[in-house]
Amino acid sequence: MVKEIERAGIPVVHICTVVPISLTVGANRIVPAIAIPHPLGNPALEPAEEKKLRRKIVEKALKALSTEVEGQTVFEN
Repeated sequence: MVKEIERAGIPVVHICTVVPISLTVGANRIVPAIAIPHPLGNPALEPAEEKKLRRKIVEKALKALSTEVEGQTVFEN
């Protein structure tokens, strides 16, 4: 679905826990997540720390969304 949305001219960021799968399906902007059961958080953290972690991932995704890419790009830390 990511490729089809991009083909329509809408940039997409794929936040994922398994980057090779995103690469296989052809996502252009890939932001690695934390873990399969909790992609955008870590319930073992204190609430304030988890909020910081979530914010960091979302900010990275927003940066990826506004970045022009030529082909597949993984936005690491």
